[in-house]
Amino acid sequence: MSKRGAGHSGGGMGMPGNMNNLMKQAQKMQKQMEEQTKALEEKEFSTTAGGGAVEITVTGSKKVVSIKLDEDVVDPEDVEMLEDLLVAALNEAFDKVDEESEQVMSKYTGGKGGGMPGMF
Repeated sequence: MSKRGAGHSGGGMGMPGNMNNLMKQAQKMQKQMEEQTKALEEKEFSTTAGGGAVEITVTGSKKVVSIKLDEDVVDPEDVEMLEDLLVAALNEAFDKVDEESEQVMSKYTGGKGGGMPGMF
């Protein structure tokens, strides 16, 4: 019985230190995630459509910063084409934001849509 009791008490003594270590690592990881998320939100992403006729810049928080149009693409007879180019450029810009966001977060989640590495 003394061997069993000693084994349990030795294992129990190490656990609080390990938990403190885990908590410190988790807090450090959370701070790094917050910093990288903020940096991503402030970053700008630009895309073009129609061979450069439309250029759109958005932030990492998906706010439109600017839209530049080549004057040749502004045709009152073909507004639908301009609308399509704007939609295409916006979607591409938002896709870029999503891709970079996914890359940043995958460092902490262990890949696409996964939980924290080593958890669950």
